[in-house]
Amino acid sequence: MLQDPIGIPSCFSTGAGEDQYATVTKSGQTLFMSVYKTQIAGDCRCITVTWFKNLLLHGLSVSVDGPDQSPEAESTCKVELKPWCFWRKQGSKSFNIAGKTIDVFWDLKAAKFSGETEPISEYYVAVVCEQEVVLLIGDMKKDAYRKTGCRPSLIDPVLVSRKEHIFGKKKFSTRLKFHEKGRFHEVSVECKNSGGGDRVAPAMEIRIDGHLMINVKHLQWKFRGNEFIHFNKARIEVYWDIHDWLFTPGLRHALFIFKLIAPATSPAISGPSSPLSSRSSGSLDGFDPSGLNEFCLFLYAWKLG
Repeated sequence: MLQDPIGIPSCFSTGAGEDQYATVTKSGQTLFMSVYKTQIAGDCRCITVTWFKNLLLHGLSVSVDGPDQSPEAESTCKVELKPWCFWRKQGSKSFNIAGKTIDVFWDLKAAKFSGETEPISEYYVAVVCEQEVVLLIGDMKKDAYRKTGCRPSLIDPVLVSRKEHIFGKKKFSTRLKFHEKGRFHEVSVECKNSGGGDRVAPAMEIRIDGHLMINVKHLQWKFRGNEFIHFNKARIEVYWDIHDWLFTPGLRHALFIFKLIAPATSPAISGPSSPLSSRSSGSLDGFDPSGLNEFCLFLYAWKLG
């Protein structure tokens, strides 16, 4: 059963409120939400970094859980990257959590997005508490430490989950890191039709870096399911629920969950894996897989047309 810190309960039930989905669908807003667990002033807390984009606005928000980890107790720094407001692309903001001052610094002046909601290079976002950089994302790390004047934290933050809302017609793609020191891998989900004449059965393919990992046929019967795959010595359990794509009219989303559950010591791990999904693709970016942490990607795929 899956439990994640961003409000999605076990297995296929999303558990998210209708207000959130109404906001996403009305604005056509692409959203990427990453949750990191780290230590702030001696306490273990979650930091949520959200990138969002629609036709009129491109922005970033950083939230830190309060003492009781309830939504009402968290504090948020929000940055709106309006094209006519260049000064907002670099700056800092402060807020308080349990009597501690949290500072958020960002530099997005030269950020390269390559058409994506989340930048791919030339930027940094730093979260600081008590002269420690408790979270630092982006590739301009030297600039971040120079700007903040603070030291790195002795404890590295851990990326525990990522939630994405993306829109498409037949193919949905995103990028996934197995760990912070590794490279990005492309994850794609594509809907296809198989058969001829009047007998056209929907099918689905899930690929990582172009490698076919899961091939599901007859989706009208298999609209919910799960399967183990092995990729680069990592063992991943994939869940899917595409019921609303097939049986609910209007703009609806499917949910895909990629759960990194354990490092695989060899490709031959027992489990309900198919021959397609049990293949291995070499080393994990030169990184020791025994040090991997559990991670979940929650992909909300909104089908257009």
